[in-house]
Amino acid sequence: MSTGGMKKFGDLVGSIDEGTSSARFLLFRAETAEVVCFHQKELRLICPQEGWVEQDPNEILSVVYECIERTLEKLIELGGNPQNDIVAIGVTNQRETTIVWDRTTGEPLYNAIVWQDMRTSSTVDQLLETVPNKTKNKNYLKPLCGLPLSPYFSAVKLRWLIDNVPKVKGAIRSGNCLFGTVDTWLIWNLTGGSDGGAHVTDVSNASRTMLMNIETLKYDKALMKFFDVPMEILPDIRSSSEVYGLIKFKPLQHIPLAGCLGDQQSALVGQECLTRGRAKATYGTGCFLLYNTGTAVIDSYHGLISTVAYQMGPDALPVYALEGSVAVAGAALGWLRDNLNLIGGASESESAALEVENNGDVYFVPAFSGLYAPYWDPEARGVICGITEDTQRGHIVRAALEAVCFQVRDILDAMNNDSGTPLQKLKVDGGMTANATMMQWQADLIGLDVLKPKFVETTALGAAMVAGRAVGKWDIENVSVESDSTVFKPQISENERDVRYKRWKMAIERAVGWDKCL
Repeated sequence: MSTGGMKKFGDLVGSIDEGTSSARFLLFRAETAEVVCFHQKELRLICPQEGWVEQDPNEILSVVYECIERTLEKLIELGGNPQNDIVAIGVTNQRETTIVWDRTTGEPLYNAIVWQDMRTSSTVDQLLETVPNKTKNKNYLKPLCGLPLSPYFSAVKLRWLIDNVPKVKGAIRSGNCLFGTVDTWLIWNLTGGSDGGAHVTDVSNASRTMLMNIETLKYDKALMKFFDVPMEILPDIRSSSEVYGLIKFKPLQHIPLAGCLGDQQSALVGQECLTRGRAKATYGTGCFLLYNTGTAVIDSYHGLISTVAYQMGPDALPVYALEGSVAVAGAALGWLRDNLNLIGGASESESAALEVENNGDVYFVPAFSGLYAPYWDPEARGVICGITEDTQRGHIVRAALEAVCFQVRDILDAMNNDSGTPLQKLKVDGGMTANATMMQWQADLIGLDVLKPKFVETTALGAAMVAGRAVGKWDIENVSVESDSTVFKPQISENERDVRYKRWKMAIERAVGWDKCL
């Protein structure tokens, strides 16, 4: 173990990366972004009813603690000293997932309602009834918060909890209820919990609640009134790069918790899309595209949402992004594995798709719980079109992979229309980018170069960068960590691209509004 002021690896910055399917803790060398060591563990999803998706907040916490402990053990084995070497910790998290807990006991009042959960469709319907002039306009609040009224966002989930869980209502009445997204839950517990924990969130996560005014970066009275949410349960909104408090969790005691970003915004920072006009796509359970629009909020007229990308310190101007979200990306491969037994796992999808020479004119819209951007149709349902007696397993698997690529094309078209500045190239990251064939199809179907960095931990990296910056150990603006990239160039003609995209649009037409038929 290193002693005194000697640091075997120099300054280290830790990143807690809490995703939907797993949590990880990574230690990066400040400014070089080299990963020294990390530990990852899967998280359980709880599905009590169709369309309901929950997680146990205490399990999230214990898995994060375990990842930290295992990583620090690895650091010590390598000759490092956690207390001496680590200068700051950042947090990045699955967004919109909603937790309520008791401020005195620290115990959750209900399971976390995960971002994909659809139980709040009826809550959305009730809220739409309250829109003035009976217009039921789902974009009624968009000028204030940048978001359409959808089951996706946290305020709707919080409204459901208040309406349906007596424990939550009781805790609000007694003044003991705290609300937060996953970042807030982790920061509160790490900095002391019921013993003085910091009840905070950052602007990137707050911009996903539908409660923050996207221009002022403060909770908006009109939004609070619309959702009938009490101010006293909400976390303080802070910048993405500042010290929120010192950690009290033993192995990291007294180390500043100094950075926080929602996972997609964190990937934008980790991919160094720090100037207007740069964009990235992250392929995970869902797929998320963010396009940096600089210090201007661009209002989308093509089904995208306006969101805060980051704010580099309390006195810095916020930077915004246009975002398009695809609900089902990697999740479609899980469905092919678990429900249809077509593949043994996601890693098998590439070889299965290559069993066939082409897509067989099969198109798969995986709208299992509606479609997100740019359609925003909760009543869409999945369809597989173009099946003939010649259709094989490989065609279905290939159609599932191409579905992600087509949905990315949908969103890029909307981004180009909204921004007026066509994208020149697309940076990609996330688990599905390991499939090189799919990345080639992505380049083919959007007609742009697709750049996949050799370094893939971009989501965790973004949180480490903003945390290191907050304590003066990472000069984000002037030190580039951009690594070599694999470049996928389009290899099909524009005519073929357009014909296949037209077919995709035909499949979309068959999927939208399906549930309305009942």
